[in-house]
Amino acid sequence: MKHSLPLLCLMVCSWLGFACSSPEPSYAQRAQAILADSVLEIARVNLGLRPETVTASRCVRSAGGAHDFYSEGDYWWPDSTNPEGPYVRRDGLTNPGNFTAHREALMRFSEIMGNLSSAFLLTDDPAYARAALAHSRAWFLTDSTRMNPHLLYAQAIKGRHTGRGIGIIDAIHFMEVVQALRVLDQHGQVPPADLTGYQQWFGDFLTWLTTHPYGLDEKVHPNNHGTCWNMQVALYARFTGNEAVLDMCRTHFSENLLPSQMAEDGSFPLELKRTKPYGYSLFNLDAMVMNALILSDPAHDLWNAESEGGKSIRKGLDYMRPYVADKTQWPLEPDVMYWDEWPVAHPAFLFGAMAYDAPAYYDVWAPYAHFPTVFEVKRNLPIRNPLIWLEELET
Repeated sequence: MKHSLPLLCLMVCSWLGFACSSPEPSYAQRAQAILADSVLEIARVNLGLRPETVTASRCVRSAGGAHDFYSEGDYWWPDSTNPEGPYVRRDGLTNPGNFTAHREALMRFSEIMGNLSSAFLLTDDPAYARAALAHSRAWFLTDSTRMNPHLLYAQAIKGRHTGRGIGIIDAIHFMEVVQALRVLDQHGQVPPADLTGYQQWFGDFLTWLTTHPYGLDEKVHPNNHGTCWNMQVALYARFTGNEAVLDMCRTHFSENLLPSQMAEDGSFPLELKRTKPYGYSLFNLDAMVMNALILSDPAHDLWNAESEGGKSIRKGLDYMRPYVADKTQWPLEPDVMYWDEWPVAHPAFLFGAMAYDAPAYYDVWAPYAHFPTVFEVKRNLPIRNPLIWLEELET
């Protein structure tokens, strides 16, 4: 395993129970020290897992084919007055009868790619990279198992829609897949021909996201859906070298997302109106921070951008931090579901600590669960492998 000298000192001193006199470790080094053992333990299991793509399961209610991703609207249920008729909505209450196999497969793929690429960064062992890339080839390159690059049939509703634009949010779990591919490529692990294939797939997906009516509707969705559309499109544009789309995402974030979604106190009013305001506020904050991380570079600083009324990423972090430190201070009613499962180790606070050199943010990231297992929590936490993102903030 490779480690920097300050990190080794930190780990050894922690094991021995005394203070370390070497230079103060960075946030990245401290995060690595917290996560390393668990990452490698999980990676040893993931090394033996076989790829599983959308072709492994099929729902009879899907209007698509074997290679098309399919999911169903979370909060839509059979109508008790008309059991065979169109479903009806119950906000915040997830229907356990929904088809979830494709979501589960995509989340599994995301976790495996993020974990194995993290293990590679920790060890320089190419076995982890080879294992990760076996999964990405199955999803994007192998004719018999690849997914088609669109989401025409996501978040369908029985009797109402074969798919919807808000289904694009299901693809947030491609985020760590793409970042893993970027990291492995930067370390010379991705064969050039395969890289071309991955970039072609995400180039096609990016075109669909930015031209199809579903994508255009999702772009202007006023809450976390719009934030997550921009977050995804920005990363896929970086991966495929599409500078025009990157610039569009920067403008959209600064001129639309931040000023329209955030109140002057740093809260997200549309998330606070939901039946799960705490969880949705954290989810949208994570996505806002990821927009800043992906879209910032030496020429564009979205971390410190402010809109009218002083709305900024930092103000959003400052608003939620006290309620993560002590959830009992949350001023609204508890979420109708999964109240006890939040918060976890939200990436917004680790990346915010690094961006602003803010120990208070790190302190509400470090002690919480870094590898949650509850499906609904993972579904709303697309960034679960922070080690593959740290270099973005150190350069």
